[in-house]
Amino acid sequence: MEMLRRSSVFAAEVFEAFDRSPTDKELVSQGKAICRDFIQARLQRAGLGWSKPEHGMSNTSGSRLADISTTFLRLGDELEYMRPAVYRNIARQLNISLTSETILSDAFLAVAAEIFTAGITWGKVVSLYAVAAGLAVDCVKQSQPALVLIIVDCLGEFIRKTLVTWLKRRGGWADITKCVVTTDPGLRAHWLVSSACNFGHFLKAVFFFVLRER
Repeated sequence: MEMLRRSSVFAAEVFEAFDRSPTDKELVSQGKAICRDFIQARLQRAGLGWSKPEHGMSNTSGSRLADISTTFLRLGDELEYMRPAVYRNIARQLNISLTSETILSDAFLAVAAEIFTAGITWGKVVSLYAVAAGLAVDCVKQSQPALVLIIVDCLGEFIRKTLVTWLKRRGGWADITKCVVTTDPGLRAHWLVSSACNFGHFLKAVFFFVLRER
């Protein structure tokens, strides 16, 4: 009962953040919650199990955060539809072993930095989440489920250092739901295309970076 009470209080605080300008800490917490949902969905799709830590705010029916998570998943589907091979077997593409937290963290943060070298867009943010989920799938497949939380934490740290200011200018994570509204069903989220088309180059660049650093 006490855990349920704490979860309810935490959830109330998170949802309240959507009604005002969110703090840095709130943006990071929300971003990590979205990441956990994204990873959970991708693992379920792959037929893999993972005990996602419950923080009282994910998968909450009707909540704004759940709507945002759904939007991320839908856009992630769009990216993977355009370039399916890019977001699979990421550890193999980066030539890294998933036996070390340090190697995993360094590789993920290198990929993240490379993606955003030319600026920040929602397409690139979704790309980063797709990479996180792809790596999480690799970790579970290789019997390293504990490393999934390392990926979530690394993403949270990257959000704190790189994305928070950009997110604040847009009013928070909910801004992504505005980007996908279109009256033309023939449009395939064109703002994602550049991210999908260029992402293979990001992976290649990071591949050489990781080899150089090891």
